[in-house]
Amino acid sequence: MASTAIQMLASVLCLVGWAGTIICCILPMWKVTAFVGTSIVTSQRVMEGIWMTCITQSTGQIQCKPYESVLALTSDLQAARALTVLAILTGAAGFILAFVGGKCTRFLDHEEGGKKEKVAIAAGGVLLASGLFCLIPTSWTAGVIVKRFYNPSLANQPRELGACLYIGWASSILECLPLLFNKMLNNYGTSLLFLITLY
Repeated sequence: MASTAIQMLASVLCLVGWAGTIICCILPMWKVTAFVGTSIVTSQRVMEGIWMTCITQSTGQIQCKPYESVLALTSDLQAARALTVLAILTGAAGFILAFVGGKCTRFLDHEEGGKKEKVAIAAGGVLLASGLFCLIPTSWTAGVIVKRFYNPSLANQPRELGACLYIGWASSILECLPLLFNKMLNNYGTSLLFLITLY
């Protein structure tokens, strides 16, 4: 089982990734208008999210309108809604399990059979699933945006990748990284510590 410091580092990385997933879910910046053409001066900028569409005027005024119907959404945004909410819920469950299975807490200290270690491993698996649940919709939506950007029949209103997609990718990496980092330290920990002490 990992040391307390590694568990705390993994928890902090996952907490930052989970917060990024929440931000990715809330903000309406999945698809933004692209500045394509002869003039880059535009009077408004359209931002689309999984819950609403917002228009930013050149004066700085922002108007947002929630989507009226789930059925009117494209399939990538419908899936993004479900998977992003699922990522937030599984991330919360993973943090509860990580708190119970962490070495810095007193939960399950007197239990036999290594139950605390099993809870910590389950927390890592649940947090890995949370990262994948965030990675799938952001990558899917990015693929759709890129495909439509280069489609000549849809050239009247091209969209670009919004900030939420980059936040979602970073969040997925931060939620999956601690499990991989822990595995690497378990396999190569002695060699890495030896190299660190040399320098």
